[in-house]
Amino acid sequence: MTDVALKSTPLEDRHVALGARMVPFAGYNMPVQYEGVMAEHKWTRAEAGLFDVSHMGQARLTGADAVRTLEALTPTDFAALKPGKQKYSLLLNEAGGILDDWMVSRPEEEGFFLVVNAACKDQDFAIIAASLKGDSTFDILADRALLALQGPRAREVIAQVCPAACEMYFMDCGTFEILGETAFVSRSGYTGEDGFEISFPAARAAELWDLLLTFPQVKPIGLGARDSLRLEAGMPLYGHEMDETYGVVESGLSFGMSKSRLERGDIRGIDRIRAERENPQRTRVALRVLEGPPARDGAKILNEAGEAIGIVTSGVPSPTLGYSIAMGYVPATQSTPGTQLKLEVRGKPYACEVVTIPFVPNSYHRRPQAAKR
Repeated sequence: MTDVALKSTPLEDRHVALGARMVPFAGYNMPVQYEGVMAEHKWTRAEAGLFDVSHMGQARLTGADAVRTLEALTPTDFAALKPGKQKYSLLLNEAGGILDDWMVSRPEEEGFFLVVNAACKDQDFAIIAASLKGDSTFDILADRALLALQGPRAREVIAQVCPAACEMYFMDCGTFEILGETAFVSRSGYTGEDGFEISFPAARAAELWDLLLTFPQVKPIGLGARDSLRLEAGMPLYGHEMDETYGVVESGLSFGMSKSRLERGDIRGIDRIRAERENPQRTRVALRVLEGPPARDGAKILNEAGEAIGIVTSGVPSPTLGYSIAMGYVPATQSTPGTQLKLEVRGKPYACEVVTIPFVPNSYHRRPQAAKR
């Protein structure tokens, strides 16, 4: 128990009015479900789910040396990030351990827009503020809410609310006008579906929330379905699939590291990164549960001889697939898809199999590739 008061997002009253079950999460009072995790999960896969993610941290980093500031903390080449584009990146400690994962956008020519995890934002913002290079200015955007509209019919809704945003492709971003206010919008999300994330003034967030819920394609979705959706999509969650003890390569997050930075070798913890590339010891894997109950985080992963070789970091019954799935870490020698392993649940071993990530193919609205000649 704690005496620390929970924080509220600008939409808390809306969640309560809709009958959401509220729970503490990352220091906030958040909706875990409305009509039920299974129903909300399936609605998002088929229609459009609306998420309140205003607990996340939002900030702007501007100035001629903003790139230097970002690159000193991450493994990503932000000098190459063009206006209108967004990148996934990682905040690393000096030893190459993962302190957090970020989305970094360049909605305009000047400066960067950052979205960081709620549980890590105070730490992240303190690190950035203490690491500013030359001409860099850092501003925390505490006056903005963040909404995510996810699902195959999300575009139909955004076409009515902000038509210009529909011109974007996956991982594009921009500055748009919605309800007469400036909104930072990206075509991305945390479900594996096509969708949009909208940074909007907190003072008017309830108006935007209400507007989006007037569309029959849209229902509010809680944190429970957000977790099962991201797990089906093979997406890591900070505090589960990554923390300071995990490195970039073993976590399967090398796509957040730019080849140019790796070649230059100017990345925090570069020795660890090179060691993981050259001689991997463990790696994140996707597991299909073949029998028995779901395996939750903390469950032991066993080899066929019954010896403990790893640990489950996340696990749920998959609403889309109809069987239980999990992610975890095993020795690199046991990570090939098709490898037969076991999961220990309540003291008993149950069969599982290593499969490819993601469990459910993503449905991102990607830019068409130019025809090959």
